[in-house]
Amino acid sequence: MAVKQTGNGDPVIVKKYANRRLYNTATSTYVTLEDLAELVKEGVDFVVHDAKSGEDLTRSVLAQIIFEQEAKGDNLLPINFLRQLISFYGDSMQSVVPSFLDHSLRSFAREQEKFRDTVAGAFGQNPFQAMETQVKQNMAMFERAMGMFMPGGDASPPRAGNDDDAPDAGEPPGGEDLNSLRDQLDAMQQQLDALTKGAPKKSG
Repeated sequence: MAVKQTGNGDPVIVKKYANRRLYNTATSTYVTLEDLAELVKEGVDFVVHDAKSGEDLTRSVLAQIIFEQEAKGDNLLPINFLRQLISFYGDSMQSVVPSFLDHSLRSFAREQEKFRDTVAGAFGQNPFQAMETQVKQNMAMFERAMGMFMPGGDASPPRAGNDDDAPDAGEPPGGEDLNSLRDQLDAMQQQLDALTKGAPKKSG
């Protein structure tokens, strides 16, 4: 996510007063922690200073935003991760952890954007609904394919009507039905190929 700054290239200055009120100097308005959370999501860089002493309070304010999000039920941090993180305080590895986490999250964010763009391009504006539909279609095709190769199986989808309209029990699936299945499998493979090209590669 690109970081946006003020016109002169500096981050937005937010002042925190003794009454815990936060003042955005760029907009000359008081803001809340939720407002600052939105700035983070929008990629706006800001720093928080104590209005009286000038002390940098950015870290503690960002931590407070995370605490409030977790308290509201928007759980993002696993309990085991939090326990492990706490155990690093005072440990010999404490100096290494911040740079490691920063690098890991930056890499994750880059791959997330690539994957999101790939999925959106393959499935349109609602990728998760499209993926759910695709999974159902894939299951249906799998069941039909299994029916072709299992003795006594029926690869044809259920049809309305009486039994007189049904093919003979020993009749193999028609050529048109098989060709249609192959076309669907080819289309599915093309979509999977498009997704894997944008997904992160695992190192050996």
